[in-house]
Amino acid sequence: MSEAPARPRRSPVRLLRLLPVLAIMALLFGVPWWALVASTTDWPVGVIVGGTVVFVAAFVALPLLMVLGHGRRHLDWAAALGDKLLGAVWVLFVWTLVGDVLRLALVVAGVHNPERSRIVAAFIVIVVAALLVWGYVEAMRLPRIKNVDITIPRLGAGLSGLRVVMVTDTHFGPIERSGWSARVADAVNELDADIVCHVGDIADGSVAQREKQAAPLATMRAQLARVYVTGNHEYFGEAQGWLDYMTDIGWDSLHNRHLVVERGGDKLVVVGVDDATARSSGLIGHGADLAEALAGADPTLPVLLLAHQPKQVPQAVQAGVDLQISGHTHGGQIWPFNFLVRLDQPVVAGLSKHGERTQLYTSRGTGFWGPPFRIFAPSEITLISLHAG
Repeated sequence: MSEAPARPRRSPVRLLRLLPVLAIMALLFGVPWWALVASTTDWPVGVIVGGTVVFVAAFVALPLLMVLGHGRRHLDWAAALGDKLLGAVWVLFVWTLVGDVLRLALVVAGVHNPERSRIVAAFIVIVVAALLVWGYVEAMRLPRIKNVDITIPRLGAGLSGLRVVMVTDTHFGPIERSGWSARVADAVNELDADIVCHVGDIADGSVAQREKQAAPLATMRAQLARVYVTGNHEYFGEAQGWLDYMTDIGWDSLHNRHLVVERGGDKLVVVGVDDATARSSGLIGHGADLAEALAGADPTLPVLLLAHQPKQVPQAVQAGVDLQISGHTHGGQIWPFNFLVRLDQPVVAGLSKHGERTQLYTSRGTGFWGPPFRIFAPSEITLISLHAG
């Protein structure tokens, strides 16, 4: 009688990798649990038990939903629930820490426990609930139009007043947003743009999964050009598929290449590069290459560069680019995540100067990623008006 095959043992390295994740989760859930349920609030036993059960259930549900939603199964309902839970616990954790400021003020004012801890707990619950409702409305609303005027000294007079409309980070995903996508397209068309740009992160998923939400992109209009570059999220799925899709619906996919637009006898080079993560994706023929993208372009002409991540700006400075437009940061999306974004990117949002010539405009993004909340980081459709120096 043959022996049953031995069950594969989990790699110690894999288990060690889980420890930081478990530690982070313990902090995210444990700190609010302690402040709201188990510390010096002196709640009745039933409240303590009930609150603990809720926190334990959420602690178990989050990784399960993330695996089902963002793992091999790609279950949209699980991803949507998991993302909402992740956003909620992050906001709860942050404002529990902020609540300690109120706690200190109450100590100074002579308020004793359990009244002091109960006041802080009530503050946390009310503020977090209000922020989550407001943040959800902000994430799902039609983005505001952000008007930006940028002077480019090398821009010819014939191109002065050129209107460049920028959308980025639409992140079509597990929450069905076809109606939102159509409203964004209508808002873009009302701006009567000369150039419309999508600066990456169209969707989380394949073209087959998200085509219904992306379809309104085909209706966006521009007088001179509609151009698109990949973001890092395209490389989580099928970057070449999205490049081909955008080309099929009439956009120019700037896969390390450029085109030239002309108005009033003056010309502008519009160039696009792959996302900064493209080369490490292993996808053959992909990888940001600004030199290749600019090959054959007249070096005396002004250059508008589409590059998904702001941290691609050093290459733009080296190449003498006049203006780079980027997304990726979402402006932090959920405060105070903007401070963490700043550790990885030179700019979180807005217009900045780099080197002697290059300017960079970083959008807060048109959609959202993951948790459907935007807190102190509003979305935008950007209308950039270019002016001659």
